[in-house]
Order: sequence, then structure tokens, then C-alpha cells
Amino acid sequence: MFFLTIFNSNFIIKIINNNNVFYFKSSDNINFKRKLLYFLISFICIIPINTLAYSKYLIPGGENIGIKVNSDGVFVVGFYKVNGEEIAKNSGFMIGDRIISINDNSIHNINDLVSRIENSDDEIKVEYGIIRDNKKQTIKMSLKKSQDNSYKTGIYVKDGVMGIGTLTFIDPETNKYGALGHEITDNNNGFIFTVNSGNIYSSKITSITKASLGKPGEKNANINTKNIYGNISNNLETGIYGTLNKKINNDNILEVMNINDVKIGNAEIITTLSNNKKESFNIKILSIDKSNKTKNFLIEITDTKLIKETGGIVKGMSGSPIIQDGKIVGAITHTVVDNPKKGYGISIERMLESME
Repeated sequence: MFFLTIFNSNFIIKIINNNNVFYFKSSDNINFKRKLLYFLISFICIIPINTLAYSKYLIPGGENIGIKVNSDGVFVVGFYKVNGEEIAKNSGFMIGDRIISINDNSIHNINDLVSRIENSDDEIKVEYGIIRDNKKQTIKMSLKKSQDNSYKTGIYVKDGVMGIGTLTFIDPETNKYGALGHEITDNNNGFIFTVNSGNIYSSKITSITKASLGKPGEKNANINTKNIYGNISNNLETGIYGTLNKKINNDNILEVMNINDVKIGNAEIITTLSNNKKESFNIKILSIDKSNKTKNFLIEITDTKLIKETGGIVKGMSGSPIIQDGKIVGAITHTVVDNPKKGYGISIERMLESME
């Protein structure tokens, strides 16, 4: 809100906007009217507009995909003793540390790490550059030769991970995709892999290990690394994202459902069980949590065929799109181990927001 007062003697205009006061004199210059008009328009005509950065329509997924991620650096995943000493652990290394340099020389993968160590002296103080909790740190450690006369670091490391999952959606306008509905983590230690490069591939399901109470099941598949579907540009809490290599047939396009329109009750999921054939299976949405970042829906598998073949939600099913009333709602993300017929799903809007 603003208030305007005109002082007729000197033709001075006083404008009060909230707690700010502005004065304009007609004698200031010949562009008085132009300045005043521009000033008033800046108050009156600026109207906030909320826009969606993502597409309103998507191609639903359901295909099984192979996934390979190469980390940006080398992750510490364990420790071992060298000549009876825990040299790495005692130097301050922790599980999940990402090694990015040795003596200011960049480390991108395990080969880099081995090469730098082999070029060191018999016993030398090495300075490791690491990332821990998103902060850079340095750790100094003396390299020592073991009894077999080879250098040992005292750490087990990993620079990549491979697995399977389910494609969730494709944006027909950009050919960008989202999958999994959750991050790729180290299986043993749970830290998120920072992506340097990665791809998704075609894969073929060979068998399914059924889930039972307390024992999660899984899809077993062969990954064809010669058939690259697309790249992986981001590994986030809400899923993996990238761009496909070629355009996809967009005959089957579904509208994105706002989380406020999702209803408790019947829905379905699209996933692949065998012969690379996508199928729809019945589920129920039991509850909705709009505030949670990743677990927005509690769901239950009700389809007798799916229960017979898988026992419920199994590994590799993450990313299977959830459909309700002909619209794409979200994706399956987790199973409840004590009751594999139940699990969680993420809102499609959460995934689309992260993709942008």
C-alpha cells in the first residue's frame, strides 16, 4: 500500500510506501512526468506469478533398468590392519569419507589412488584431501610397506556401484527422466554416492526372490552395459535423474497429479516382472503425508498376482510409478520389512521439483 500527497505551491509530490517516504519535484528536470509514471508503475503493476518449472504431462515408466554410477573421488568403506596397526583409522579416517586428492593431486577413482601410492617413498607422510559432511578436510598418514613389500593404506575403498531399479517417468518435452524415487547409497554403510558419471542400461529380469516376513525379496536381472539408455546427472534423496539417448514413443502420456488431489483408496502401480513386459497391479493408498520429503504415501499391495509372484514390494521395484484416476501420482520407494505387502511412495511433484 502507498499514500500520495500533492503540495500545489511547488508542485511537490510526496509518496509514502509503508515506512519509506519519496519526494518528487516538478522543477527537478524535464523528465519529471516520465520518472513519476515509471515509479508508480513499479508499485502498482508488479504482480507475483507462481509458475511450474516442470511439465504437466509425463510418460509413465515401469521398465526395469540397469544402473551404474561412478563416484567423484574414492569412498572409504572399511579398514584393515597393516603390520598389526590400524594406520588409517588411527589417522582419523571414517567410513564414508570421500578421498579427492593425495598431496594436492586429484583422485577420481581407485586407479588414481593406487598410482599415487605406488609413486611414494618407502615410508612417507601423505596428505589426503577428503570430503566429510560436505566439508573439505585433510588427513595426514604415513604409508608403510607390508610384509609382502607392497604399500598398504589400511582402508577399503569403492569408486562405483551397480544395480537395478525401475524407471519412473520421462518428460516428453525434454527427454529427461526420473527413476528409483530414492538415492543410490552404499549397501553396507548407507552413505550417498556423489556422481561423477553414470548411465542407465537395458536389463532383463531372470528371476525373482520372493519377500517374506522379515526377509526382503528382490528382482534378479542381467544388465546389458552395451545398450545405454541414458546418462545419470544427479543422484539425490528423491531419485536419480538424467537424459535419455533417444526419443520415446509418447502415445501414453499421463497428467501429473497434485499431492493435494491424491485420495486414500484404490490405485495401481506399473512395474516389470518378466519378459521385459510392463504390467499394472492393484494397490491401496493407506495414508498421505504431504510434509515428508520422500515418504508421502503409505501403500499396500492388494493384487493377488503380484503377491503370488513377489510376496509384496521387493528390491528393484523402487521407482515403479503409482497411478490414480488416470494420473501419475508418484513412485514406490521402500518396503516395510516386517510386512512386505506394505511400503512407501514419494509424490511425483517431489521428484519433478528435484529434477529442476
